Amino acid sequence: MIFTTQAMVMRAAGGPEVLEYRSLDLAFDPNGSEVLVRLVAAGVNPADTFFRSLGPYLGAATGCVLGHDGAGIVQAVGRGITGFAPGDRVCFCHGGVGGAAGTYALHAVVPADCLVRVPDSVVLEDAAAIALVFITGWEAMVERADVGPGDLVLIHGGAGGTGQMATQIARAMGAQVATTVSSAAKAALSSAAGAERTILYREEDFVAAVMEWSGGCGVKAVLDNIGGEGFLNSLRVLQPYGHIVTLMGNPGDLPDGTAYNGNLTIHNVMMLTPMWKGLRTHLIRQAAILQKALEWLAAGKIFVRIQDRFTLAQAAAAHRMLESAGGSGKIILTMPAD
Repeated sequence: MIFTTQAMVMRAAGGPEVLEYRSLDLAFDPNGSEVLVRLVAAGVNPADTFFRSLGPYLGAATGCVLGHDGAGIVQAVGRGITGFAPGDRVCFCHGGVGGAAGTYALHAVVPADCLVRVPDSVVLEDAAAIALVFITGWEAMVERADVGPGDLVLIHGGAGGTGQMATQIARAMGAQVATTVSSAAKAALSSAAGAERTILYREEDFVAAVMEWSGGCGVKAVLDNIGGEGFLNSLRVLQPYGHIVTLMGNPGDLPDGTAYNGNLTIHNVMMLTPMWKGLRTHLIRQAAILQKALEWLAAGKIFVRIQDRFTLAQAAAAHRMLESAGGSGKIILTMPAD
């Protein structure tokens, strides 16, 4: 069946002005394994501005609906689904890479494998803001870097949505965290997330600061959210057999072979890979990670900081803010009531 909703749809690849509010037809099979969700809120992520500017991974830019994170109320379920029912509060990370429509819409059709129930104590806006950053932080800190009690960790961009969440995850695993930030205000946000040392990278050399903080020993793991020269200089602060996890791609080694000679492990984290490559096993694994996020959120073990809220029709303004202001939390889109 075809279900018609409203969405922010791309006219072409380009600036924020390519997003327009119009009707959207969604295909929903009542005999299938998908769920129709009436969205309450959607997360806005840097990846959205990347796909808007350059085009999606799958299909053409024209007609693409952006957005990966979403939370809302189940409206209908396919006949083969037993785990969800109309009225359930759910969240997910799905769509927005081309192909399946993303979450910049009033409704989304989502594979049941990707859905997670939202506890009654968790606000749906918070649930919409947490999926991508928690899964990214978990894959980086736990699955790749294997941080644990007493480990020292450096997280770049500590005040951004991913940086704040990765800091909280590392701290929950027992690690000590230093972060880089651009201002005193952002240092305060990073400290609130659990960073024990915040480094104003515009005023001090982060390599020297980390080595001083670590007593000259360096850190076990670095989360690279800056790339390029920042990635390469991060190699200088790693302990032998340390891990650098990059969200920006791997630019290689230093001329003196620091990564090679130090037996450093370089990991890439791109949490959207299972979605656009159709890797069902990994989608199920990521849903389990999201389930943990919601449990921790309900228990007060972590928090998600929402920087700004925009209505769905203001998605272009949300993109302008994200691209101009720098990260200090999450931006979300809120959906109009029926």
